[in-house]
Amino acid sequence: MLRGTPFHTRTAPLCQAQNWRRWAGSLVAGSYELSHEREYWAVRDSAALFDISPLYKYLITGRDAARLLDRVVTRRVSQCAVGQVLYTPWCDEAGKVIDDGTVARLDETTYRLTSADPNLRWLHLNARGLSVEIVDVSERTAALALQGPLARRILQQVSPADFDRLKYFRLAHTTVRDVPVTISRTGYTGDLGYELWTDAAHAERLWDALMDAGRGYGMTPAGILALDVARVEAGLLLIEVDYQSARHALTEAETSTPYELGLGWTVALDKGNFVGRKALQAEQARGPAWQFVGLEVEWKSLERLYAEAGLPPQLPAATLRASVPVASLGRQIGYATSLAWSPLLKKYMALAHLEAAHARPDNLVMLEVTVQHRRRYAPARVVTLPFFNPERKRA
Repeated sequence: MLRGTPFHTRTAPLCQAQNWRRWAGSLVAGSYELSHEREYWAVRDSAALFDISPLYKYLITGRDAARLLDRVVTRRVSQCAVGQVLYTPWCDEAGKVIDDGTVARLDETTYRLTSADPNLRWLHLNARGLSVEIVDVSERTAALALQGPLARRILQQVSPADFDRLKYFRLAHTTVRDVPVTISRTGYTGDLGYELWTDAAHAERLWDALMDAGRGYGMTPAGILALDVARVEAGLLLIEVDYQSARHALTEAETSTPYELGLGWTVALDKGNFVGRKALQAEQARGPAWQFVGLEVEWKSLERLYAEAGLPPQLPAATLRASVPVASLGRQIGYATSLAWSPLLKKYMALAHLEAAHARPDNLVMLEVTVQHRRRYAPARVVTLPFFNPERKRA
């Protein structure tokens, strides 16, 4: 049964479009207005507030908490400092990605793992023989993402934490007005941003405090459609769209390794044994067969294809989540998974999987485009991700 998040009493009256999306069994706004355009621009120009409560969240505590996480994920968790957050994928024995998320070290013996899919059974299976406790706190933890160039200034109005000193992928335990929160400098937009975590019982007061503080800064609540454009600009993966979980894939061809997803930097092969290590060692030695890249479509060529049919260019109003063939010299050499028009960059861009030999930056490939019910091809350039990477994100 679909349920509202802890913020539903606040988001529902604001959702004028009644544009709701399903996310992990919860209802979240697709857009609050009929178009997500204003919400997108808030992310890039001022600040936007996203309800991210449907993320799965697990508290992992005990003497062997770090050992368990080192056994499961590809990052080196044992060297994660208190107050640090790690982005990481985790794999099956074949080195194929099951899911990706974050590991936050909340104190000396407590970690919080977030994920897109449920992973409680997987954690318990790998915890045998370890002194560790795993608790699913998904429903009792409310979470918001405050993203955009003015996000820090808004938080400074309502919290005593020193946000000028809070580094990228670090967290602080503090309050927002009188609400106890953990605030991490993380997000899914590729911009300056923070994620706020609190007990679900405090959700409404947290929302009200942020909405009140953000009113003078042009902050707006924003939905999944605006987030989707921002995360494509940032070159960020979405499970079951840009890659298939190894748990859900029907064939091996549907699966991907961290190296094939551009996540080789997250794989610590020298940390000792972990799930998938042997397969990933072999892949590192031979090199990945695929690469995850960005594509920028050449606008004049795209315009010409539509002009030949007597039409102006017709682009998807929202991010297109679909498998779109990519070819070279008449042969398919990959596929795009997320395609979007960037209002900020004024580019039609795509996230794509290409055969490694064709994934060099500036390489010219052909992206399939349907014009007046006919399949055509538009030239596109391979680019290194992300498309958008402002200095303020890390500064």
